[in-house]
Amino acid sequence: QVQLVESGGGLVQVGGSLILSCDVSGGTLSRNCMGWFRQYPGKEREVVALTHTGGNHTQYVEAGKGRFRIRQDKAQNTVYLRMDNLEEEDTAIYYCAADRRVIPRGPCYLGARQYNYWGQGIQVTVSS
Repeated sequence: QVQLVESGGGLVQVGGSLILSCDVSGGTLSRNCMGWFRQYPGKEREVVALTHTGGNHTQYVEAGKGRFRIRQDKAQNTVYLRMDNLEEEDTAIYYCAADRRVIPRGPCYLGARQYNYWGQGIQVTVSS
């Protein structure tokens, strides 16, 4: 069973940066979509950034374009989300997720319901 474990969250000031890590274990995700979602209190999870593990495909939602970057380290079985120029509106719980479907390439589905494997979530708080 694939397991995803996030790390790297915490408290940062407005304008600061954080790097979230997602360690993958228990299986191989060689041609799958995976990425990062976030959830605000009382809201559904929304996608932040996605990648396809078989190549270099990446997708970003408007809120993160130019500020967030998703990157894979295949040797380490880790997916990173670098977040720069953080805003208070980025305060949320961030989740790593993976789609168990094997597909040859992106694009990846944006909806959280498509994703089968989830990490436990990690808090990111951006304070002024």
